[in-house]
Amino acid sequence: MFEFLPEDIRRGLKAAQTRAQRKSNRLSVHAGDAVFPILRMWDQGFAVDASRPQPPRGFVDIYDGPRHLSRALIVAAADEGGEMTYEFKRETVIGTRPIRDYADDRTGPDGYLPRPA
Repeated sequence: MFEFLPEDIRRGLKAAQTRAQRKSNRLSVHAGDAVFPILRMWDQGFAVDASRPQPPRGFVDIYDGPRHLSRALIVAAADEGGEMTYEFKRETVIGTRPIRDYADDRTGPDGYLPRPA
């Protein structure tokens, strides 16, 4: 689309797009005390910037800002176009409610009484 533009302008546009994507995306990978911003995420994995230090393979936590989304076992997949892609070997979604260790036998009302006329 930008083939008619000079090479330095195309590189500048690409760098600006990458910066804007990094700023707008709040997803991050936490491996111990280290934090790595996620560029893209899909069902089977995610991508981080290849020019930055890489998260180690193994168990990592994935956050959306301050909200903990999941804990995953990751493996490095490929280095494609300045992005290092990782695939999930296992991903456990973090729930928002605590786990119950009992069966909930309470039942709701079977119906409502009509309002007096």
